[in-house]
Amino acid sequence: MLLAGLLKRAIRVGTLDVIASDGTRHRFGDGGKPALALKFHDQKAENSVFFNPWMAAGEAYMDGRLTVEEGDLADLFDIVYINMNNFGTHPLQGVIDVVRKIGRRLMQINPAPRSRQNVAHHYDLSRRVFELFLDPSMQYSCAYYLRPDMSLAEAQAAKLRHLAAKLLLKPGQRVLDIGSGWGGLGIHLAEAADVEVLGVTLSTEQLAVARERAAAKGLDGRVKFELMDYRALNGSFDRIISVGMFEHVGVNHYPAFFEKVEELLDPQGVALLHSIGRADGAGYTNPWIRKYIFPGGYSPAVSEVVPVIEKTNLWITDIEILRGHYAETLKAWRQNFNNNRAEIEALTDARFCRMWEFYLVGSEISFRHRINVNFQIQMALDTGAVPATRDYITAYEAETPLTFQTAPAAGKEAAD
Repeated sequence: MLLAGLLKRAIRVGTLDVIASDGTRHRFGDGGKPALALKFHDQKAENSVFFNPWMAAGEAYMDGRLTVEEGDLADLFDIVYINMNNFGTHPLQGVIDVVRKIGRRLMQINPAPRSRQNVAHHYDLSRRVFELFLDPSMQYSCAYYLRPDMSLAEAQAAKLRHLAAKLLLKPGQRVLDIGSGWGGLGIHLAEAADVEVLGVTLSTEQLAVARERAAAKGLDGRVKFELMDYRALNGSFDRIISVGMFEHVGVNHYPAFFEKVEELLDPQGVALLHSIGRADGAGYTNPWIRKYIFPGGYSPAVSEVVPVIEKTNLWITDIEILRGHYAETLKAWRQNFNNNRAEIEALTDARFCRMWEFYLVGSEISFRHRINVNFQIQMALDTGAVPATRDYITAYEAETPLTFQTAPAAGKEAAD
C-alpha cells in the first residue's frame, strides 16, 4: 500500500488500522487511544490520499470510497490533529508548500461578483437544511456558553446579548450589520434597544428569510435587509457590527474592509467584528474546505488583522478571544444534523450529508485541538466612545435577561 510509508512516519500516537482495497489490514501508531479503523474501497482512493491527503481524504469520504469501520469520524480527526506535526514528513511536502504559498492570495481574491458567487455556494442552500441543525434564531456563528450545560438556544441567546453589550446601544441609533445572515442579530438589536438596523447580505436565501422574520415581528419599518456588497455602502452609522462574515473577505481585501468601516462609522460610533481566527499565526485554508464548503474563505490570525486596523484611524478598544465555545457550538450542530439526517438527505442526497458531516466534525475537532479560536475586536474613532473598563459588559449582562427567538414561520413550506 503506497500510503503505508507516510502513515508509519506520521501516526505515532493512537491506533490507526487501515484496510486496503485488497483486503490487507495495516496498523499504525502506538496501540493507544484514539483508535479507529478505515477502509479503502478502491486503489485509486488510496493513491489519491497519498498524493494529496488534505483534499483527497475528504473527497473519498464524500464518495463512500473511504469509510470508518471502527470508531467514528471524530476519532479520525483526533488522531490526525494529535499527529499533525508529523505529516510534515510527506515526501511531497516541498511541492505542497510552494503551491500553498502561491495560492494563498490568489484563492482569496474576492471582488464583488466573485464574493456573491462564493456566498451562493454555501448560504443559498435550502433554508430548511439550516433550520434542521441551527437553533431557532438561526445563528450560524459561534455561540457563547456561560455554562457547560447550556442548550444551543441558550448559548446563542447569550452570544446575542454579549454582542449587544459591547455595542453600547442607545435608542434611535442607526446600526449596520455587515453580513446579516438570516436576520436574527438585527432583530435582536432592534428589540433590545429600539434602534434602526440595516443588514446587508449577498445571499438571496438569507435575505428572503430575514425580511420575512422582520415583517412577522412588525419590525420591517426599523429593521431592513438589502442584497448588497459592503463595499457599495454609503452613509453614516452609530454602530457597525459584523459577525461570521469577515472569514469571506480575503486577506487581499482587509484594508478595503476597515477603510469602509472607518468611512461609515460616526465619529462617536462603535464597531464590533466577530470572526473565526487561527491560533497559530498566518496560514492557509484547507483545500477541501475551500473547494467544497467555503470558496474564497480564510480564517485569519489576530496578528494579520490588527496591523491593518492600525493603519486606519480606528482605535482598537477591546479584544476578546473565545476559546472552546465554537467546539461546543459545532458539536450541537452536528448532533442536530445527525438527528435530522433522514430529512436533510431527502432534501439533498447522501453525498451531501457525508460532505457536511466531514465539515462539521472536522471543524469541531480543529477547535478542540486549539487550531482555531474566535475573536471579537471592538473599535472606535474616539477612545472616549467606550468606557475605560470592561465593567459595562458585565453590568449589561447581569441586568438583561436572555431573550429567545422563534423559528421562521415560512420554513418548510418555503423550501418545498
